[in-house]
This record gives sequence, structure tokens and C-alpha cells, in this order.
Amino acid sequence: MPMVGLGVLKAKDGLEVESAVRTALQNGYRLIDTAAAYRNESGVGNAIKASGIPRDEIFLTTKVWNSDQGYEKTLAAFEQSLQLLQTDYIDLYLIHWPVAGKYKDTWKALETLYKQGKVRAIGVSNFQVRHLEDLMSSAEITPMINQVEVHPHLQQRELQAFAESYGIKLEAWRPIMMGEVMLLPELKEIAQRHQKSPAQVTLRWLKQRGVITIPKSVKENRILENADIFDFELSESEMDMIESLDKGRRLGPDPDNFNF
Repeated sequence: MPMVGLGVLKAKDGLEVESAVRTALQNGYRLIDTAAAYRNESGVGNAIKASGIPRDEIFLTTKVWNSDQGYEKTLAAFEQSLQLLQTDYIDLYLIHWPVAGKYKDTWKALETLYKQGKVRAIGVSNFQVRHLEDLMSSAEITPMINQVEVHPHLQQRELQAFAESYGIKLEAWRPIMMGEVMLLPELKEIAQRHQKSPAQVTLRWLKQRGVITIPKSVKENRILENADIFDFELSESEMDMIESLDKGRRLGPDPDNFNF
């Protein structure tokens, strides 16, 4: 699985998302992350099909939405996603949110899809430690990915340590804080030192932590910039400086206090 991919949350189905995915694929991206709830799987599928890149070279992620959770409903939702994405398998299928009373049955459906070969990897999104512990108490297969909000103000170190003790990789959504990282003086200072942007510094910081990232953008210059993080390295003191920025501050919904 690539360490950096394109997220398409809020990218409009049709020309906007197709252009973003096409630009990403043309410039070396191979991880594309969408979800049924984004309502743009069709556009993502169109762009992948039109790219000319062999399907097995692209790592495609989508997610089952809350209202489709439960064993049978998840299987049906998955087939709908396959149709919209114009593919016969998904590289990574995730439970979008830990809906109480449903996510265990949903996970059984994901295990079924995995055993059938329709999904190459299965995982969860927005799961806290307690959700992971509860799920794994009855799961046959341990989740492979936990996709959660991670950025300088919400670093999720305890969650990462727990997940990695079970071989679960963390994947960050909203890693550059919807552009807020561009305003943080500590990141601006580090960026100037490396002749990079604060966004690139943030993505590099996550990469050095072993966290997969899927920054969202529909602008070509940002898509190119976000992937250009492999030609420099942050020092230990720079990593420590970014670590000091943690505030436990969420920009998105709290999985423990969310109306599912």
C-alpha cells in the first residue's frame, strides 16, 4: 500500500473528482481513497478506467456507510460500490464509523468478502482503542488498517501504539488540517529550513511516523506538492518540535460522541 494517496472527500462527482483522480494518477499517485458516503465513486471509477493504468497497479479504497451496516446490507452495499467503481475487486474496504450494535456484523461481512477474494485487505475507520478491542474480541481477522483523523493538533500516539501492537497500520485523514498547517509558525520555520511547504513537512512527519496519508485536493498544484515529500528528512529535533504541537484537538466528528 502506498504511503501517500489522494483523498476525494467533498470532491463533486463528475468533472471535479475525475480531474483530480486523473491528475493524481498521471503524476505517480497509485492510492485513491473514496467512500460510498462521498457520492463520487462513479467519477473515481471513470477516471481510473480512462487512465490507461492497469487496475492491479492502483490501490483503491472505499468504505461502507453507517446506514448500510449489518451483514446482509454491507454485502449489498459492497456490490453497489463495485458497480459504481467499475471494478471487480477493491484493494481496501473499510467500516466508515463504529456504529454501535452493528459494526461486528459489518465486520463479518468484510471477512466474507476477504475470504471470497473480492477485497484484498479489510479495515476500519474512526475506531478508538475500545472499539478495536471490542471488535477483535470476536473477529476472525484482525483489521489491517485504521483510518482516523491525525494531524499536528491530534497526533493519536496512544491509538497508533495500540494498533501497531496488533499489526494494524494507521492511516491519516485530514492530515494537513484543511490547510491550517500553513499557518503554524513552528511548521513554517521547519519548512523554510528544508525549502518545502508546511503541508509537505506535515506529510513527511507522518511518513516518518509510519502513518499512511491521504490528503484531499482537487487542485493540480496541491496534488503534485503533497506527493513531493520523499527527497528530504526531518531531524529528531524537528520531529520533537512537531510532537509538541499536540492539543488533542479534533477538526472532525468525535467517534465517542457522534450521532450515527
